[in-house]
Amino acid sequence: MTRTAFKLPLPALASLLTLLLLATPFIGLAFATSWHSFGFAEGDGHAIVVSLCYSVLALTLIIALGTPLAWWLARHRVRGLWLIDALLLLALLTPPLAMGLLLASMYGPYGAAGSLLERAGLVLTNSGPAFVMAQFYSALPYYVIAARAAFESVPRELEQIALTLGHSPWRSFLRISLPLARLGLAAAVALAWVRALGEFGAVLIVAYYPQGIPVKLWVNLQNVGLSAVYPLLWVFFLIAMPLPLVLGLAARGRRLI
Repeated sequence: MTRTAFKLPLPALASLLTLLLLATPFIGLAFATSWHSFGFAEGDGHAIVVSLCYSVLALTLIIALGTPLAWWLARHRVRGLWLIDALLLLALLTPPLAMGLLLASMYGPYGAAGSLLERAGLVLTNSGPAFVMAQFYSALPYYVIAARAAFESVPRELEQIALTLGHSPWRSFLRISLPLARLGLAAAVALAWVRALGEFGAVLIVAYYPQGIPVKLWVNLQNVGLSAVYPLLWVFFLIAMPLPLVLGLAARGRRLI
């Protein structure tokens, strides 16, 4: 009994230590922020609007295009599937700065696709569409991989039963697959949102203008100093956190208090 009682607190102590390590930088931010002179630098408001609006648009595209792909990957076994997995992992593991260079080489004014799109009036360099493109490429693989795992957790037998009862594949998807995968899909959406909103490297290369929050943080640090970073950083957390929290609570059927 004594030996068991002695061992029980060890996992709890390790957990507390891990949580403390995670919280330390944010605790430091609270103390480092000069609250008596809290104020935004010039252009911070515009950066907040840019990040919020374009991140919502990028997330919408990611959900619209990534969800069918994730479901298809979860429900079909075809030859060469490992190539698709390799492509997703390649996009996931590519450093953000390198991804920005790849996007610029393809969609920039001298790129194969960029020159054609520019003739059609779509400029994918230092523009709103370029900003959304960088966020899309950066966050899409995270969403697809997480959403695929969510759909794979749904028993296929339930979908088959719905089909035998006369439901169309589309109705089976809406009535069976989506509700049962909601926890994983909520996590995938939250992950994609935070990833898109916080993207810096790719956005820096292809869409330095219009400046969003990540790039503006870097500009403030270079031009003003560390004190100009903290206010915008607090706003970033306030923008980034609500959606993951709301999705997590809604997926579990809880009410916000």
